[in-house]
Amino acid sequence: MNNSEMLRLIDSIARDRNVDKEDLFKDIEQAMISAARKHFNAIDTEEFSCELDRLTGAIRVWRGQEEISLASLGRIPAQTAKQVMIQRFREDERSSIYNEFIDRVGELTTGMAQRYEGGALVVGLGRAEGFMPRSEQIPGEQHQPGERVRCLILDVRDAGNQVKIVLSRRNELFIRRLFEVEVPEVAERIIEIKAMAREAGHRTKIAVSSIDSKVDAVGACVGVRGSRIKNIVDELGGEKIDIVRWNESSQILIQNALKPAEVVEISLCFELGRATVVVNEDQLSLAIGKRGQNVRLAARLTKWDIDILTPAEFTKSLDTMEQCLRAIAGVAEEHVDRLAALGVISVFDVADVRAAYLMETLGVDADLAATIEQTAAARAQEVAEQQQREKEEEAKRKAKEEEQLAQMPGEAQAAAVLGQILPGLDDLDAQTESAAEPEAAAEADSSAVSSSQPDTDTPAQAPVEAGQESGDKTEPQA
Repeated sequence: MNNSEMLRLIDSIARDRNVDKEDLFKDIEQAMISAARKHFNAIDTEEFSCELDRLTGAIRVWRGQEEISLASLGRIPAQTAKQVMIQRFREDERSSIYNEFIDRVGELTTGMAQRYEGGALVVGLGRAEGFMPRSEQIPGEQHQPGERVRCLILDVRDAGNQVKIVLSRRNELFIRRLFEVEVPEVAERIIEIKAMAREAGHRTKIAVSSIDSKVDAVGACVGVRGSRIKNIVDELGGEKIDIVRWNESSQILIQNALKPAEVVEISLCFELGRATVVVNEDQLSLAIGKRGQNVRLAARLTKWDIDILTPAEFTKSLDTMEQCLRAIAGVAEEHVDRLAALGVISVFDVADVRAAYLMETLGVDADLAATIEQTAAARAQEVAEQQQREKEEEAKRKAKEEEQLAQMPGEAQAAAVLGQILPGLDDLDAQTESAAEPEAAAEADSSAVSSSQPDTDTPAQAPVEAGQESGDKTEPQA
């Protein structure tokens, strides 16, 4: 290989591996020095130097002040130079990859799925490979080799002889970056994502606000006929995304976060960081969500511990607290009202707050505050035990019903299950029969009217005319 071919080769390597040419020249010089040391079995203190002409490619090596002929170097020094050169080239390439991707941490990238290694997905990123651990994958999502994968560069680590690029599709920042790509207002910071809570593969809640009063934050994120949000949902494999409007008021934010459930009342206890939300019976399951997902995500989004109660449970909790506290000498009705106004609505809350808080908010002395705390704790223990007994009794009742159901014949089992599913079936039949009686009476009346018509009207015309008159009368009512 002549010098011009070597220069062209170095130029090609520098372009393909994105390495500085000057670094490659220095690597070759260092490799030639190592070869010369190997040839002369030189000690470490002996001085060797090498110079590679960047224009002509000529290589000159010196031992002290004496120039060494390259032709005099044997096979073993040449092999040494080769190994040193390959090693240093790889180090330069690894440094180049690290420097390239360390600046892209937190950005979106697109790669090609290659294979799974121990549960981790290996993704090709051009001249580098990234891996996505199982903990950063969306549960239930599988990628085939050659499939396009959009992911987030989560971390870049220099692990000795290789660069580890950690990718993620589960991180919340991945959702934020998708919104920046699909919603220009988010990328331009006109719309700000204030908070986010996600259970990857199932549901995500995002609170957004706009700095421009003319831009609707929620509408801009959804897009025309849901075009923008649909692209994000498709990228996530159908994961549900709830976009709620941010509000500085915690009560309004919690109410927005629990949508689509209708909230009756919200009581905030800043001391405990707890929000008690009252919803009607028909909204209870909607507010809690499937396996508690809706209220759990709302709590993470708003940074409040949320308790969902029905009006009856809320009233019962207040009554229990009032009865417990009013039995203590020195506690007046305004004290109970003060605690309820501050979001302390149960004996459990009174037991959780400190005695110093009771002294400060109620204006009572230390002894009375300690008595209130101890009494509430004892009453809370009794209520907890009672609730536990009720749960056990309910579990025993259900187990007994299941046992009785298992002992029934097949037809009896079907009837019993149907009776549990449709408890109001008999009432529905009765309503149907009662509704049918006026209809039968109306038919009898209409037949009597048609029979009294003059003979000039044919039997086919009379009911039609009666129906038209009836329709004209009932249409305004409908």
